[in-house]
Amino acid sequence: MAMPALFENRLKIPAIASPMFIISQPELVIAQCRAGVVGSFPSLNARPSGVFEEWLQRLRSELTDQDAPFAVNLIVHRSNPRLEEDLALCVKYQVPLIITSLGARQDVNDAIHSYGGLVFHDVIDDRFARKAVEKGADGLIAVAAGAGGHAGTLSPFALVQEIRTWFDGPLALSGSIATGDAILAARAMGADFGYIGSAFIATQEANAAADYKQMIVDSSGSDILYTNLFTGVHGNYLRPSIVRAGLDPDNLPVSDPSKMDFGAAMEGTKAWRDIWGCGQGIGAVHDVVPAATLIDRLAAEYRAARARICA
Repeated sequence: MAMPALFENRLKIPAIASPMFIISQPELVIAQCRAGVVGSFPSLNARPSGVFEEWLQRLRSELTDQDAPFAVNLIVHRSNPRLEEDLALCVKYQVPLIITSLGARQDVNDAIHSYGGLVFHDVIDDRFARKAVEKGADGLIAVAAGAGGHAGTLSPFALVQEIRTWFDGPLALSGSIATGDAILAARAMGADFGYIGSAFIATQEANAAADYKQMIVDSSGSDILYTNLFTGVHGNYLRPSIVRAGLDPDNLPVSDPSKMDFGAAMEGTKAWRDIWGCGQGIGAVHDVVPAATLIDRLAAEYRAARARICA
């Protein structure tokens, strides 16, 4: 399928920076977009709620059509008390790309389509992918094994293969993508974009503690633990951060998914700030650099990998 018009001639590499809880804020998003990848952030990162409109105003004023487009992540789960308010602001400011998570709703998609916006929905398996498209999603984000944050368990080969048997729309692949080679591999499998999160935590613009960034640099894939304890949804986390919080990573209890509460998370009553999410691809991260430097490296690796294969 041809690249949607929204992205034509605006990307240095076919990549979307994933929206990361707490980490992704305007400074990082602007740096990502100016350097040539789609920058994104969760609306819930803007707290209190009035801050979200300020962020949208800033992005609309500082980014131009020469930059890559930006995206806002909306948590569609029933426990998100700000969904309707944040959706209305996305419509008001005509956010070009919306990334929906933890639920697919046709009314949300219709609202974004009313001004010509696109909706990509993140999914962990083919069943959820079909539901998202049935509800009107324009594109999908296949969250495979090894992705940071709320991740699935399927191999990226299996997940992309199953989705591509019936869906020819825009598709991004998430899961341990931290090099230009991995972006090219995602495209070779049938995805249109690489979806990159954890590598951006170790950038100067990321809203992360210095210790968090250094832990990314010092760790590798073997330091990632998959658990649902902290949010009710299974995800990947840095084992050293769990140990530092006084927990035994090898004997964590199982959380009740029905207790998932994004309203409480907004008020800081959860331990999300102390337990650090991360994907398995961090072995490629060796230092803390500006986002533009990371994107330049990814672009150089992408070109080199493509030339190597063509040769």
